[in-house]
Amino acid sequence: MKIVVTELIWEEGLEILRELGEVVYDQTLWKSDNLAEIIKDADALIVRNQTKVTKALMGQAPNLKVVGRLGVGLDNIDVAAAKEAGIKVVFARNANAISVAEYVFSAMFSFSRPLEKASQDVKQGNWNRKLFTREEIYGKTLGLVGVGEIGARLASRAKAFGMKVIGYDPFLPPYELACTDIGVSMTSLETVLAEADYISLHVPLNDKTRNLINKERLATMKKTSYIINTARGGVINEEDLYEAVKAQIIAGAALDVLEKEPPTGNKLLELDNIIVTPHIAGLTEEAQVRTSELVARECAKVLCGQGSMCIVR
Repeated sequence: MKIVVTELIWEEGLEILRELGEVVYDQTLWKSDNLAEIIKDADALIVRNQTKVTKALMGQAPNLKVVGRLGVGLDNIDVAAAKEAGIKVVFARNANAISVAEYVFSAMFSFSRPLEKASQDVKQGNWNRKLFTREEIYGKTLGLVGVGEIGARLASRAKAFGMKVIGYDPFLPPYELACTDIGVSMTSLETVLAEADYISLHVPLNDKTRNLINKERLATMKKTSYIINTARGGVINEEDLYEAVKAQIIAGAALDVLEKEPPTGNKLLELDNIIVTPHIAGLTEEAQVRTSELVARECAKVLCGQGSMCIVR
């Protein structure tokens, strides 16, 4: 068997794949002009979010049986075309959920207790105690837009910090764990935006969610509220967000994902109360070991004719 890995994977995953056969691995393959030629006899293709797995690309690989996604977002993979061709798509189900949830807490604390800024200020010879007197997250409201695995894990941690958690998710059944045991109060998107002090986005990017957070919806948020996006660039209209933060319609934002990555020339980089990170919410060492091992194992199952709980339906 031949397995092609076009983007970064941890060694633990490669070890599993090498037991199956030939592994062609180069984390820059995703931008190669010869990718179609490289995968023409491949049985498996493993990618992250940069490789565009199109119908045309898959059509160049008649032996392809499975596409493995080292993550959970699927907007770079033509899932419908894969299904039509009989190619299974496997994703890293829940492998990085803890890391993303912890990132959201890092973002909230960056706004509520900006220790790094305070430290830099002291090192510059200042002692501005009043300037860095901020707020507790205790008693604040966390609003979740999308209450899946990440949202549920985030909610359980927020409850431990004494936060109120409200959520919007039209696909969540009423007796899911997040509602019954964790205590997320499910409501409308409008209510989440209007009442939450921190809003965290956990939705895929598709025709319904593109520009979900736009000028009109930003205007309904509290002036003291922050929005955190670890989902996908494009869920927030970036021009509208820039104007809303600049005009102090909302207090700020933390963005781990953007429409164009890296965001060269993006006006959002000009604003001090917008935190921008390089798509790292799920990039902890532990999460990447889990992701690499999980996707490698589940691809191996498909290649060996076995079932997998991580196949996209």
